[in-house]
Amino acid sequence: MSEWLVLSIAMAASCAVVLTIVVFNSRRFGADDDTSETPDVMDYMTMMIGVVYAIVLGLAIAGVWEGRSAAQDSVRQEAQALHEISQRVQVYPTETRDLIRADVDAYVSYVVHKEWPHMADHEELTAKGTELLNTLRTDVTRFVPRTDLEGQAYQPLVDQVAAVDDARGVRAENAGATMPAVVWFGLIIGAMVTVGLIFVLQIRRTFRELLLAGLFSVLIAFLLFLIWDFDAPYGRGIGATPEPFLHLFPHLGS
Repeated sequence: MSEWLVLSIAMAASCAVVLTIVVFNSRRFGADDDTSETPDVMDYMTMMIGVVYAIVLGLAIAGVWEGRSAAQDSVRQEAQALHEISQRVQVYPTETRDLIRADVDAYVSYVVHKEWPHMADHEELTAKGTELLNTLRTDVTRFVPRTDLEGQAYQPLVDQVAAVDDARGVRAENAGATMPAVVWFGLIIGAMVTVGLIFVLQIRRTFRELLLAGLFSVLIAFLLFLIWDFDAPYGRGIGATPEPFLHLFPHLGS
């Protein structure tokens, strides 16, 4: 199911539920009911609860956005390290150079076309990707430099392989959802309480009040969707992408 369809359903459902409750709840009151009877302390408590929940939502959005940015940055570092390997190996003999570049291309192609969809669907990396990286590491480290230029390039290449491995490890850690279940429990309960408190203010069936109640519930649903979408950095519509690989290895994009 498309993320935008999920968002549309969530927003429409939350708005419909709130407006339905408002309409049925207003039938309990007579036309002469005095809406000014709401104690001032209730208005104050409602406002404070809304402010506190807004702060919690802001922190949650900032947290998942930071996780998404870190995930995208790790992809960029992984792609850049592989690009450095492919470029720096040019000082090696032709046979070794072609072998290592073939290892890099095989790894990048597999990550973009095979591992990335698997990671998005199953929230984990594949054993085949790890195997291809180990093959690259073996071919890089087993080479014996014969000239000073090859010796100067050897250690930086080994370091770049280590950088790829480290970035891959970060990608594995961020493959799944990052928001703990207890936080989601608090966000959902907080949303129900915050939306529910608008009924304390004794809203009626006027167009203005129904519009504000509907827009408020839609806003809460949208913010929760935003957190949910960012919560899986690689698995949803606004998540990190393999674009850095395609940018540095355009010949592997098709």
